[in-house]
Amino acid sequence: MKLRYGRTFFIGLAFMSICAFWQLYDNIVPLMLKNTFGLGETLTGAIMALDNVLALFLLPFFGALSDRVNTRLGKRTPFIIIGTAIAVVLSILLPIADLAGNFVLFVVLLGLLLMAMGTYRSPAVALMPDLTPKQLRSKANAVINLMGTLGAIYTLLMIKLLISKEERPSYVPVFLAIVIFMIISVFVLTLTIKEKKLSAELQDDEPEVATESTKPTKTALSPEVKRSLIFLLLSVFLWFTAYNAVTTAFSRYAEVVWSLGGGDFADCLMVATVAAVISYLPIGILSEKFGRKKMIIAGVVLMIISYSSGALFTQYSGWLNVVFAITGIGWAAINVNSYPMVVQMSGGGDIGKYTGFYYTFSMAAQIFTPIFSGSLLEHVSYRTLFPYSAVFSVLALITMSLVKHGDVKVVKNRIR
Repeated sequence: MKLRYGRTFFIGLAFMSICAFWQLYDNIVPLMLKNTFGLGETLTGAIMALDNVLALFLLPFFGALSDRVNTRLGKRTPFIIIGTAIAVVLSILLPIADLAGNFVLFVVLLGLLLMAMGTYRSPAVALMPDLTPKQLRSKANAVINLMGTLGAIYTLLMIKLLISKEERPSYVPVFLAIVIFMIISVFVLTLTIKEKKLSAELQDDEPEVATESTKPTKTALSPEVKRSLIFLLLSVFLWFTAYNAVTTAFSRYAEVVWSLGGGDFADCLMVATVAAVISYLPIGILSEKFGRKKMIIAGVVLMIISYSSGALFTQYSGWLNVVFAITGIGWAAINVNSYPMVVQMSGGGDIGKYTGFYYTFSMAAQIFTPIFSGSLLEHVSYRTLFPYSAVFSVLALITMSLVKHGDVKVVKNRIR
């Protein structure tokens, strides 16, 4: 059985639109809070962490809720359509509140917008495993991650093209560009992906799969599978703790330790992003051949090597591009396979719920690590950043080695 790349592309449109929005949120909202409303770094950081806090509660809830929904459009599509529609309206109003300088209205709209995004992220992500044979999910997830990156790149291009260099620019044009992108993406998704029909076809056509842990209906996990799931989710927390520490503090680290000025630090991050984009599809193919767990472990080892190497540089060097290329490849190997392993341990009717579990642990790490690593940077030394990430990656390697379930093998039918 081969992956239908065209279908997977259309399934990934919702995730692509979500990534486009979050790139906008991460880059523009802090500027609004600082330049328009005059907030300090601490309060700005607290507000920016609100999305991760809300995600801890919203993503598992709406993921599980979508498991129980049964409409003519399917389980996930209604959440994607309604959530996107609400988010689009609020995204148009947010920059208007910024222009008006109305802080109360801005915060209310921002809170509602974050809740709207939280209602459909898990259902949107769960759509891929719903409509993809189990043994092809790593390869499909590579396509989904690639599309998410393209959505983020689109937003960066719009930011570069549409934001003027005025002291207080209007962000309405760039928000409109992302809103239109989200509308078109979800519209094309609804035209091309008939969720209920495709789900029924998959149940009829999928070959027998040896899953050790999954059945087509909701079932209680065995103690062995539950143990694997716990160790896998702990691994998710640990490698996100390591990775997010670097991504959130790198611009400051590059300035303080390597004396890089302006936006020169972005070169390393761009190298990592490009390396990940190039790696997604090959890693998906290799995962199908060698197994998800082996590819994840290889990815974690690469992350340990890159973080440990980064700690050795006392000043900027061109060799850091090699280090960050390794980071991008390692992170791609982890990302492509970790989510499919989590949902592989779910019952067939629990994919949305387990998608919520995955995001709960990844979001918890992104709340924890800026605070913990930030305190080390402030009170000990900036040089603690890369060793910090290397240590948490080693811990992730240990917990991941204890995961015994989540891979899948196709069982060929014997001819009698």
